[in-house]
Amino acid sequence: MASTEHAPTPAPGRPNSEPPSLEEPTEPTAPLSPKPDQQGVQPRTPTGAEPSPDEATTAQQGEFLTTSQGARLRDTDHSLKAGRRGPVLLQDHHLREKITHFDHERIPERVVHARGAAAHGVFEGYGTAESVCRAGFLAKGKRTEVFTRFSTVVGSRGSMDTARDTRGFATKFYTDEGTFDLVGNNIPVFFIQDGIKFPDVVHAVKPHSDREIPQAQSAHDTFWDFVSLHTEAQHHTLWSMGDRGIPRSYRMMEGFGIHTFRLSNADGETSLVKFHWKPALGVHSLTWEEAQILGGADPDFHRRDLADAIEAGAYPSWELGIQVFPDNEEQSFEGIDLLDPTKFVPEELAPVQPIGRLTLNRNPRNYFAETEQVAFNPGHLVPGIDVTDDPLLQVRLFSYVDTQLTRLGGPNFAQLPINRAHAPINDMLRDGYGQQGDHSGVAPYHPNSLDGGCPFMAGEMDGAFEDLPVRVPESVKERALSATFEDHFSQARLFWRSMTPVERDHIVDAYSFELGKCYETTIRERQLQSLANIDEDLCARVASALGMSAPASTVPVGEESDGAADSSAPLSQLGGRWPTDGRVIGIVVDPDGDSSALLALHEAIVAASMTPVVIAPRGGEVAGVPVGRTFGTAASVELDALLLAGNPLTAPDSRPSVDPKAGAPGAGEVEPRVGKLIDECWRHAKAIGAWGEGRAALEARTAPGGAGIVLGEDGQVIFGEVRTLLESHRVWERFPASA
Repeated sequence: MASTEHAPTPAPGRPNSEPPSLEEPTEPTAPLSPKPDQQGVQPRTPTGAEPSPDEATTAQQGEFLTTSQGARLRDTDHSLKAGRRGPVLLQDHHLREKITHFDHERIPERVVHARGAAAHGVFEGYGTAESVCRAGFLAKGKRTEVFTRFSTVVGSRGSMDTARDTRGFATKFYTDEGTFDLVGNNIPVFFIQDGIKFPDVVHAVKPHSDREIPQAQSAHDTFWDFVSLHTEAQHHTLWSMGDRGIPRSYRMMEGFGIHTFRLSNADGETSLVKFHWKPALGVHSLTWEEAQILGGADPDFHRRDLADAIEAGAYPSWELGIQVFPDNEEQSFEGIDLLDPTKFVPEELAPVQPIGRLTLNRNPRNYFAETEQVAFNPGHLVPGIDVTDDPLLQVRLFSYVDTQLTRLGGPNFAQLPINRAHAPINDMLRDGYGQQGDHSGVAPYHPNSLDGGCPFMAGEMDGAFEDLPVRVPESVKERALSATFEDHFSQARLFWRSMTPVERDHIVDAYSFELGKCYETTIRERQLQSLANIDEDLCARVASALGMSAPASTVPVGEESDGAADSSAPLSQLGGRWPTDGRVIGIVVDPDGDSSALLALHEAIVAASMTPVVIAPRGGEVAGVPVGRTFGTAASVELDALLLAGNPLTAPDSRPSVDPKAGAPGAGEVEPRVGKLIDECWRHAKAIGAWGEGRAALEARTAPGGAGIVLGEDGQVIFGEVRTLLESHRVWERFPASA
């Protein structure tokens, strides 16, 4: 007779689906399956759909308005009342849900970098970093999804894009080995050397605390009080006063990792590096007048430009490069302290080596869910990339996480869709506000045996992140910096001397404007002393504009420690030629004139990956081409170049006496608002082309010929010449520089 004996049914209460071993498990295994009586939450998207690769499952579902729990609603225009003229009832659950959610729609904006724009894209490695870094996303041909956010620093979310300011350039790499965040700026140096001074510099540059003005500006007393007293800020300030402080577009903006990082290769060899982003379109800026006009005419100019370019298929791209330095005990290179974030290394001393390309090719679908909730952290690292002892970077490693805890409501901000890693997560972290995971297992601790020992520690062959065993020199605790941090002027002098005469004019104008906004004379005097320590001519020109005496330098040239070279060519934005993708070309037309060639010209501009904008007296179409702007809505600051295909008569809605866009009466026979377009494009050193009747309009406002003026009889030929001029961004030779 067969035995019917079998293992007895276990009593209820077993901690897990498998009994633990006596010894601590050492062989890695996957997480144990849940017990038979357990069932997790059935997966659904945030909007109630079954998960699928289709992105639409995370968007709103169905054709009917519902509550947040899916109940269909018949009315959302009227609250529930005790009679039509009676009081509103507390039991109106739909009213309470709708208003409560509305009351909590906003989260605290970032203290800095509050105003941003972002895009999705892809990074492709070149494989050229293999000798210095083992990070997998840098391998040849490896494609990694990314999310990049650009931002201003000082202003609130409602401020303008074109303020003179530093710009953030942060990229989240969703790599197979975990998320890597490269969090930098469009300026390679920073205001401060030690992160403990973050609150000081931010409080100084923010609006005055009594009046909350000026918004998004450094042209006020508290900022210049701080930087004139804290002279390590002078180098970054000089960059900000230059054209880098008002970029033409995020697409034409350089990016820098600021700090020095330590990389390791597959053999464990280490190097020190600085990261650089080089835009394919070159580095290009607005004029100061353009920035001011745009602040009123289109304060969203930069975010619109980025989104429009991507939508049009003119995908912006940047090459990622590194400057590589030996990992020596001093952590210095050519006399430059690599741990000092107020210093850069000239590219003549350490060329930037390309290691990959970033291309942004997809706009966000929801600004709040993606651009606003994305959380960066310089401590998000992957195997092969580690930090150094830069005292600014060390504080950022703490500050970024601490910020997200308040801004995003708790410790689970990494589970928000935009922040989720694209690598497996088994972190043993549990619970907390915003927990979206439905974790199984009973032993979120290490070591354990109840969960079979899972998760296990990764070994050397498992691609584990390694805190590189860097020797820490024996020393004493003290609140101080190395003597190598004490030179505050030599690299600022190198930057100034690397500028072309045109760029120097812009820097002088910027200092003159900003310091002219300061109320206290002593602050202007103190800042002039710093300018004298940078360069005598710079100080003299700014002092002259302020009506003040120029002091003598207190830092004899030659006693500084860094930046021995007289100049560094890559610091200037001018002198190169760049692709013209995504540029905007305005075409002024006369609907009553000959427009037979307009369609062909329009398509030629589109074929060149540029955007044509037809400007006419009224809306509608001209020769089958839609009018993009009327004379009343056109602004020169939207355009990179202007083509005059006609000389339209004064439009019926032109009222020079009351219309600020029309300019002063009696300025010539040209339609006043067209004349204003011509005048501003001329002043802003933009290329202008004209043919046929358009020549009369141009010659009535400017001298015939001259730099950047293209005349002829064929619109497409003229466009070709204008396009060539655009490769240099602007026609600065139109105006003589002061020095």
